[in-house]
Amino acid sequence: MRYIIPVTLGVVLFVYGLIDCLRSEPSDVRSIPKPAWVLVIVLLNVIGVALWFLFGRPQYAPAGPASAQRSGGQAPSQRGASASGGYSRSVAPDDNPEFLRNLEVDRAQRLEAERLRKLKADLDAREAKLRDDKLREQHPNDETKK
Repeated sequence: MRYIIPVTLGVVLFVYGLIDCLRSEPSDVRSIPKPAWVLVIVLLNVIGVALWFLFGRPQYAPAGPASAQRSGGQAPSQRGASASGGYSRSVAPDDNPEFLRNLEVDRAQRLEAERLRKLKADLDAREAKLRDDKLREQHPNDETKK
């Protein structure tokens, strides 16, 4: 009964460490290749997880305004590699200038498509009216011409 908590804690750490290892990018893993880390974690269980957290887990730049000031005042743009070689935090869409620019482009394209659709409908209506007028003028049984 007294072994339930340590065993449960060991299983939870093992599962968390294995999932963390499997989800990390292979290019970001430190020390040894990612498949080797998976083997170390599976074979050495809790010791392998401890080694993973100490020597293999990727180290990302801390998120927050202080990290942006330390990196030369450069604001983080998107999640992924930044210009300084580290990783930046993800940015909300309303703070991302590229996302906002794309929204404006999409809006302009939708407005242009709607304008073109209306122009085409107007042109089709005019052509139909012209066709009807020509048919009335050329109709052989038209009594108004007699």
